[in-house]
Amino acid sequence: MNRSPLRNSATQVKQSRPVLSCIQLTKTFHDGSLYVEVLKPINFSVQTRERIAIVGPSGAGKSTLLHLLGGLDQPSKGEVFLAGQNLAQLTENHRSHLRNRYLGFIYQFHHLLPEFTVLENTCIPLLLAGVNPFCAKQKALSLLKKVGLLRRQHHKLGELSGGERQRTAIVRALVNNPLCILADEPTGNLDSHTAEQVYQTLLELNEEFNTSLVIVTHDQDLANRLDRILYMEDGKLSPN
Repeated sequence: MNRSPLRNSATQVKQSRPVLSCIQLTKTFHDGSLYVEVLKPINFSVQTRERIAIVGPSGAGKSTLLHLLGGLDQPSKGEVFLAGQNLAQLTENHRSHLRNRYLGFIYQFHHLLPEFTVLENTCIPLLLAGVNPFCAKQKALSLLKKVGLLRRQHHKLGELSGGERQRTAIVRALVNNPLCILADEPTGNLDSHTAEQVYQTLLELNEEFNTSLVIVTHDQDLANRLDRILYMEDGKLSPN
C-alpha cells in the first residue's frame, strides 16, 4: 500500500523501545475526606505491533487506564511515555500534537461528529496535523475503500448503521498511521455478527499498518485472538 503523504509512524521509533509505557501509574479520586484509589501502581508497556487485550469486571479501572495512557487525563502519580516522550513534561499543546500524531482512539460510542460526513470525520486528524486538504482527502478515501465505505463517504452519521459508524471510527483512528490504537469496548453496543465484522476489520488493518493495539473488552473470543491478555480488578493489572 502507498502510505504517502505520511510515513508509517512505527518506523520512527526504535524497535527496542516501547511505543507506549507507564511507570508506577496511579489514579486517586477524592471527595472531601473520602479517597478512592481507582488505579494502584501499574507498570505496563506496549511494543511495536503488539496486540493486547485488557479484560476485567466493570468498574475495575480499565477505561481510566486507557484515558491516562492516551494523555486524556492526568495521573495522581507515575509517568506515561509515548514515543519515548514523558507526557507529564510536555505542554498541553505538545501533548495534543503527540496524541494526534501517534495515537488513535476508538470508543464504544464512536464520538464522531454528527454534523460532518463520513469523509469529513475521517479527514479531521490529518487536517489537525497540518496535512494538505487534498492529500488528507485522498488518504481518507483510500482507507474508506478498504473498509467498504467509499460509497458512504458523503453520508452523515444518522444515515449509517452501527457497524458503519464503528468502521468510520476505525478509519479515523488509523488515518494518521499512529503507533498505537487505544480501543475501549469498540463493539460493546453492536450485535455479535456486526461486532465480528468490525473486529476483523480492525485486526486486518492492524496487521497492514504495523500498529499496536490495546483493547479493553468483555469479549473473551476477541481477547484470545490477541498476543497478550491482561486482567484488571480493583485497580490492579496482572497477567490473565
